Amino acid sequence: MSNSSFSNGVLRWFDQHGRKHLPWQQNINPYRVWLSEIMLQQTQVTTVIPYFERFTERFPDVRRLAAAPVDDVLHLWTGLGYYARARNLHQCAKAVVEHYDGEFPSSVEALSALPGIGRSTAGAIVSIAFGQRAAILDGNVKRVLARYYAVPGWPGKTAVLNELWTYAEQHTPKKRCADYTQAMMDLGATLCTRSRPACDLCPLHDGCIARAQGDVSAYPGKKPKTEKPVKAVQFLMLRNPHGDIMLNQRPATGIWGGLWSFPELPLDSCALTHTEQHYGPVAEQEVWDSYRHTFSHYHLDITPVLAQLTREPEQVAEGPASVWCSPRQPGSLGLAAPVKRLLASLADLDPRR
Repeated sequence: MSNSSFSNGVLRWFDQHGRKHLPWQQNINPYRVWLSEIMLQQTQVTTVIPYFERFTERFPDVRRLAAAPVDDVLHLWTGLGYYARARNLHQCAKAVVEHYDGEFPSSVEALSALPGIGRSTAGAIVSIAFGQRAAILDGNVKRVLARYYAVPGWPGKTAVLNELWTYAEQHTPKKRCADYTQAMMDLGATLCTRSRPACDLCPLHDGCIARAQGDVSAYPGKKPKTEKPVKAVQFLMLRNPHGDIMLNQRPATGIWGGLWSFPELPLDSCALTHTEQHYGPVAEQEVWDSYRHTFSHYHLDITPVLAQLTREPEQVAEGPASVWCSPRQPGSLGLAAPVKRLLASLADLDPRR
């Protein structure tokens, strides 16, 4: 199949079956395209839609986002995961306002230099928002091209990725590039799915080498398996006599960077001794069942420990910023998913309910 036949087939399919009514496909501008592309990284469309709608209501343009406290941004991101995206989003917004007077640049090179924007995201912004020819290679497009050309190997390897980029560049048309970009993402998301792809409905099925080989599931190659390490921690859920819970702000970088969480202790440390030394007398302590939270690169086994303090500490020891908040109404704090879950459990126990 020639390059033009490839793109024309994709566009014909898009005209009949492509998605055209997603929230970020309405009132298209660089800000909305950029925001949706960042949110959609490693996240399903159905999950992103309510986050996108809340985000654009609170921050309708890049200037509003840049001017907002990072805590407000993280709060709206709570539950979406991969929180580095939210921190980079805020930094990127500030850079666009500071260096480009609030207008996104229109080249892949300039966009790729901004925080959190890679080559594929930059290509999506250029093609969809500016209508200029630019290739993309997100996870969906990698899958389509890897199967079409039966490209062996895991796309995380440089050689495999470079080969896929070559195909992505050569098939991107000069006309209707915005529709083609959306069409390729839609193909991967709705037909050329990871499992049980609908090959018979695909506009590229006649030229697909993986289909001809009868081994579509072999492409793209899977990431080599490695055993995830397991870490363990205690979450100290400190409750003062008013029923409020202490939260600490985590460092700006690293896991849950900038979010608010419970004070932590190694699993082999005595929670009671630590609490009394740093926060005062404990009237009652309760150790909850441990549970596992899994990140992309390790498992975290969490043991929550609820400590009822006899008085609110007059001064918390030097360390991260801390707040006391109601478990029922933690306010506009950015919370990691396990913290949000535990606060909800604490709210069920709150005598003020």
